[in-house]
Amino acid sequence: MDEHSGLVQTTQTTIEVIEALTQLEPAGVSTVANHVGIPTSTAFDHLKTLEYHEFVTRENREYQLGTRFLSIGGRHRSRDVLYRVARPEIEKMAYKTGEHANLMIEEFGQGVFLAKAKGEDAFQIDTYIGKRVNLQTTSAGKAILSCLPDDRIDEIIDRHGLPAITPTTITDRGRLFEDIERIREQGFATDDEERLQGVRCVAAPLRNPEDVAIGAVSISGPKSGMRSDRFKEDIPNLVLRTANVIEVNMEYR
Repeated sequence: MDEHSGLVQTTQTTIEVIEALTQLEPAGVSTVANHVGIPTSTAFDHLKTLEYHEFVTRENREYQLGTRFLSIGGRHRSRDVLYRVARPEIEKMAYKTGEHANLMIEEFGQGVFLAKAKGEDAFQIDTYIGKRVNLQTTSAGKAILSCLPDDRIDEIIDRHGLPAITPTTITDRGRLFEDIERIREQGFATDDEERLQGVRCVAAPLRNPEDVAIGAVSISGPKSGMRSDRFKEDIPNLVLRTANVIEVNMEYR
C-alpha cells in the first residue's frame, strides 16, 4: 500500500505551512505560499485558521509560531520518563565540563533534542529542544544508529538520505557503516565538525533492559577545547558513566 494513501490533503497543507514557518518566521502570506507552493489565498486561509486557534501569532502582517506549540511539547516532555530521569544527569555533565550537554532520542528516523543544558564556558550553538537533525550528522545520532539493526539503518538512510551539512559530514553509506561498527566496538561515538563547523561532540547510547536503543547523551564543545585526551578519553569516559547512571536509574526508578 502507498504510504501516502489515506492522507488528508488539507491537513497535509496545514502541516507544510507550520513547517514553513519554523524555517521562515516571521513571514508574510506570500512568502509562506511561495515556500509551500500553494496559492496565496490558500496560505492565508491556513494561517488565519491557525491564528484563530492560537497556534500562530501575527504582527505587522507577518506570522510566526505561537507558544501554544511550546505548551503542548512541554506537557508531553514532562510525562516522558527518560526526560525526567536523564535531565539531572545532563545538567551535571554541563556543570562538570562547562560545555553543552544534550539528550537525544530517535523519532521517525531523525534525531530529536529532548533536553539540553549549558555549562559555564559553553558558547552559543543552534540546538534547541525539539530540533530535528539527520542522525548521521551528530555523535548522539550515530550512537543511536549503532544500537539499531543494519536493516533499520538502511531504512532510515533510504528515507532521509545522507545530506552534507558541512564538508566533513558523512555522506557515503559504506563509510557510515564503518563508523557505526567502530562505535559498536568502543561504546561511544564522536562527531568532528560533522554538523557544525568548529564543534566537536562525543556521545554514548542509552539502552533499556532489553538492549533496545532509547536515546543518547552527548557533550558538545569548540574544537579548540576538545583536543587530544579530552576528546579521546576524558569526555568519552564521562558520557559513558552518565549513560550507565541513566540506564540504571531507568531500570530501578
